[in-house]
Amino acid sequence: MTVKEPENFRQVFYRYYPVVCRQAAYLLGGTEAAEDIAQEVFLKLYYSPPQEFTGLSGWLARVTANLSFNYLKQQKNRRQRELKSAGDEAKNVYSIEDRILKNNDVRMVREILDQLNERDRMSLLLKFSGYSYREIAEITGAETSSVGTILARAQARFKMLFLQKEGGGSDVL
Repeated sequence: MTVKEPENFRQVFYRYYPVVCRQAAYLLGGTEAAEDIAQEVFLKLYYSPPQEFTGLSGWLARVTANLSFNYLKQQKNRRQRELKSAGDEAKNVYSIEDRILKNNDVRMVREILDQLNERDRMSLLLKFSGYSYREIAEITGAETSSVGTILARAQARFKMLFLQKEGGGSDVL
């Protein structure tokens, strides 16, 4: 007798399906996924039955347990990914006030940069974009040995203009 014979499989299915469903529901803590697990168990039985047909109930119980535990692990991993994703999204959420303040800061920095001469503005932008002194010198046409002084003066002028714009006055430095 083999399980792959339609009549035999039907008999085994009707006899053991309620048992497999109950076991899966018990292991999973509910019936939501238990029927899916039971269907997987019987698909495994049909496509790769046990070598000995005499221990069928034990084989079904073991396959049900394995599939149920695998399902629980997958659900746990999925929840952890979702929680991590939700945490990452929460870190990236800005309030309207934060966005307005950031936009105001960006606008103010642009206005101050526009007040600097071309060489100072370009030197500051290049420096804060990660360029080396040598690269800044090549781009701006300055001597490499002068880039440090140019940057220091540009930063001081920027700071002065920033403090004036903030209302700190021009005598602060």
